[in-house]
Amino acid sequence: MLITPLIEEKAELTDGGLAPEPIVLSTRIRLARNLANEAFPGWADTPQRESVMERCFEKLTPLNALQDGVFLQISDLTDLEKQVLVERRLVSRELIESKDGAGVLIAPSQGLAIMINEEDHLRIQGLHSGFNFLRTWDEVDALDSKIEDCLDYAFSDDYGYLTACPTNVGTGLRASAMLHLPGLVMRGHMEKVVRMVNQLGLAVRGSLGEGSEATGSIFQISNQQTLGESEQQILKRLINILHAIIQQENNARGVMLEKQPEVIFDKIGRAFGILQQGHLISSQEAINLLSLLRLGVDIGMLPEEKRAKIDRMTMEVQPGHVQCTENADIEPEERDKLRSSRLREQFATFPELDFNNIQWIPNPQTDTEHGTNE
Repeated sequence: MLITPLIEEKAELTDGGLAPEPIVLSTRIRLARNLANEAFPGWADTPQRESVMERCFEKLTPLNALQDGVFLQISDLTDLEKQVLVERRLVSRELIESKDGAGVLIAPSQGLAIMINEEDHLRIQGLHSGFNFLRTWDEVDALDSKIEDCLDYAFSDDYGYLTACPTNVGTGLRASAMLHLPGLVMRGHMEKVVRMVNQLGLAVRGSLGEGSEATGSIFQISNQQTLGESEQQILKRLINILHAIIQQENNARGVMLEKQPEVIFDKIGRAFGILQQGHLISSQEAINLLSLLRLGVDIGMLPEEKRAKIDRMTMEVQPGHVQCTENADIEPEERDKLRSSRLREQFATFPELDFNNIQWIPNPQTDTEHGTNE
């Protein structure tokens, strides 16, 4: 398989690139850019798209941030390989459905990736584990500047960077965080949080973006406005809102542990039992169960060193990853058998849950308290 090197190498989201983070699983920044004097991908014919892809490949692969990385043409990939790339958040579902002349450049750590000829000519993505917008922005901004040195961008003095969709015009910046919010879900407060976030101009989606479900109490929160604000203003506003959501999740967990500890203990205990003994586990059920075990690490029922293993399993229980390890398309029931077998193997080495060591220390905020500097 063409993507085998990606699966075998250590990656940002599967092997923990930063300090442990109970609530913010990852942060992502994506810039939409187009080349000057070229038709947008949706309007271009196949020769035009292929010409843009070849030009971008020639100019971008020598850049330091992408050296020793992987370049994949979407037309060369199987449906299974495409699915794995989506599950790893390295490409969008729109890219894998693109016509000829689409590809992706992926840095060795998988923390940087550039999609070519999705909705725009370039989608430059930075992705890091934990709450780390500032580091992610610095890396993406530096890469964007290097690209602009060798490719002419479509830019307007009045509107900023020009994009295929008007909602991306201006900075072209989309920033998002993946949050683990089991406390708010158990307390029944997520609907209120979603309304609040929407009123503040942000979007709330599932773990795989627009149209996906929030499996495992995992929610993606991102900005929607790209015009009329600087990149620093967009990030500062998003970071400040995320701080408020983190505080609400901290409070929800604290209330549950004080007033209804048995509810949390029962959910985590049942999840642990199924993961150790289950024989037919779907991907959605597995992610929900692993979510509860991650909460178990947060409150001291499991040792901290198990967090990275749980995070890796959360990635690898997805349908594409299960099939990828077998290098074959497998029917859903057979996938459920394989998934549960691997989970049993992993959890056979886990210590028993410690119900006597419960401690909830509010999550340390690992990005700056007041957002970015103006």
